[in-house]
Amino acid sequence: MCKICMDKQQLWQRYQDWLYYHEGLGFYVDISRMRFNDDLVKQLTPKFEKAFADMEALESGAIANPDEGRMVGHYWLRAPELAPNEELRKEITEPLANIAQFVKKVHQGTIKPPTADKFTDILSVGIGGSALGPQFVAEALPSENPPMTIHFIDNTDPAGIDSTLKNIGDRLKSTLVLITTKSGGTPETRNGMLEVKHAYESKGLKFEPHAVAVTMPGSKMDKIATDWLARFPMQDWVGGRTSELSAVGLLPAALQGINIDGMLIGAKEMDEATRVKDLKSNPAALLALAWYYSGNGKGEKDMVVLPYKDSLLLFSRYLQQLVMESLGKEKDLDGNTVYQGIAVYGNKGSTDQHAYVQQLREGVPNFFATFIEVLEDGRDTHFEIEPGVTSGDFLSGFLQGTRQALFENNRDSITITIPQVNPRTVGALIALYERTVSFYASLVNINAYHQPGVEAGKTMSASILDLQTKVQTVIQETSEALDIETLAAKAGSPDEVEFVYKIVRHLAANGRGVALEGNLTDLKTLKVSAS
Repeated sequence: MCKICMDKQQLWQRYQDWLYYHEGLGFYVDISRMRFNDDLVKQLTPKFEKAFADMEALESGAIANPDEGRMVGHYWLRAPELAPNEELRKEITEPLANIAQFVKKVHQGTIKPPTADKFTDILSVGIGGSALGPQFVAEALPSENPPMTIHFIDNTDPAGIDSTLKNIGDRLKSTLVLITTKSGGTPETRNGMLEVKHAYESKGLKFEPHAVAVTMPGSKMDKIATDWLARFPMQDWVGGRTSELSAVGLLPAALQGINIDGMLIGAKEMDEATRVKDLKSNPAALLALAWYYSGNGKGEKDMVVLPYKDSLLLFSRYLQQLVMESLGKEKDLDGNTVYQGIAVYGNKGSTDQHAYVQQLREGVPNFFATFIEVLEDGRDTHFEIEPGVTSGDFLSGFLQGTRQALFENNRDSITITIPQVNPRTVGALIALYERTVSFYASLVNINAYHQPGVEAGKTMSASILDLQTKVQTVIQETSEALDIETLAAKAGSPDEVEFVYKIVRHLAANGRGVALEGNLTDLKTLKVSAS
């Protein structure tokens, strides 16, 4: 269907034909500006029937992560009654009750730090799904007078860690530290924990009375945290990128005074809507159709996420992990090499109109846009900057104008509209995209619930750190200066010369017992010695 060939009346009819509205949530999904035709819908009908069946099996407890022999049940987190057995239901309801009780005592000061009257701050240490969801929610749902202020360490960057700790300053003594890691073996989170523990000890404070672990029972972290202030469980059947509505996200949100029950209610309502086995009545199925069409079922176009509300700034970062880690797969379920995936990026409107919308409209047409519209401006009074026109009117106009400008130049877009940013709508947004990922994965025949590429990166990183230890030993035990190739050979890795060079360059730059001698641009004559 050619966009240029459609007049405004045809577009209005297409909008009505494909608009989804959830009355309870006040939630709209509009895929009318995606140029798919009826033939594609007919072609995909059997695939959607399979996707609906796959989802039903998933929620019934089918093993969806064969690599680890795990069920995938993040949907049960907001509907424990749907979990396959009573034991799993308790894994949901008991932590929720414990979170409520713990948070109440922290806010009341019943649970308090050893050298302060109350906990005033939260320091969340995690990475990936253990950080992105909590960061998104903290930005989206800030309280006017939060009972606690949250900070994040989500990387193993020393400068970033120092900056966060400096921002907390003397309030470290009244800071509650959340260490979130499923296995306890994630290096970045382990490093962050050790850095924070060192910061406490440097100030003469004990770390343990300030520390809370969110981890899987029996994990490395669970065993480390036996004498900490508290421990909350992560479920085996919840992956990191779908864990925001588990203790991972609910604990920090509740500590900030965010209504976590509202988030769970919104997610549950959206889950119910996305169980409907009819394409036009299922918002997640509609999004999956749009994704499939835009990328020809092969992820050939990127997803640009443009939320027109400052508080949703981090939504695109949250979606990056959810979508790209779930869908970025080399093999399909039949073992065929397919290189699936959808790249996600974005910032916010109308900021992006002064950043990269120029390219979106006139550059390489390798994307589809997703506009997130919020109907309510978020003010009690309406200041008019021009007669009859507010800043919110401008924001809405910029969204509609950008959508139309892209459409007129044959650029596809989706628009999702919510009434306001509140716990219920944020929970619904999370649930909508979780389900869309599942449907799309079924359409293209991949497993959305394993991540071998991530594990490969972790393994390679560990081998490089092991090589560093060997290199340091050789340098300290050798009295003469060595060229890079000789050093690599003595470290037992003659084929890893480049890695060895980068290791010694980093050590030398930080004054870590290594000196580089000679011309730094002539790597053949460069010498390495102990400093």
